[in-house]
Amino acid sequence: QVQLAESGGGLVQPGGSLRLSCAASGFPFSNYNMAWYRQAPGKEREFVARIDAKNTYYTDSVKGRFTISRDNAKNTLYLQMNSLKPEDTAVYYCKPVALNSWGQGTQVPVSS
Repeated sequence: QVQLAESGGGLVQPGGSLRLSCAASGFPFSNYNMAWYRQAPGKEREFVARIDAKNTYYTDSVKGRFTISRDNAKNTLYLQMNSLKPEDTAVYYCKPVALNSWGQGTQVPVSS
């Protein structure tokens, strides 16, 4: 059974940083491309970043501020978020690209 547990969210001021983690189990983590998505209040869930064997991809609004990474030995996906803006406020989710499985998400409110 695929399990995804996001953590690391919390209230942060504009300009601040957070590091999100996603602990994965129930599937061969190292074999799967992984992604982060987010859903802001009243909006559709949107793609944020993706990591495959060699490359990383980002939505334009986070390029240069967010960094996706993974530790296959720990079955964990990360999202380092710097220079946070109020418009980054959302619930953040991790997901294996090829699987239709979602965790509970972690909330990131960006506010002064």
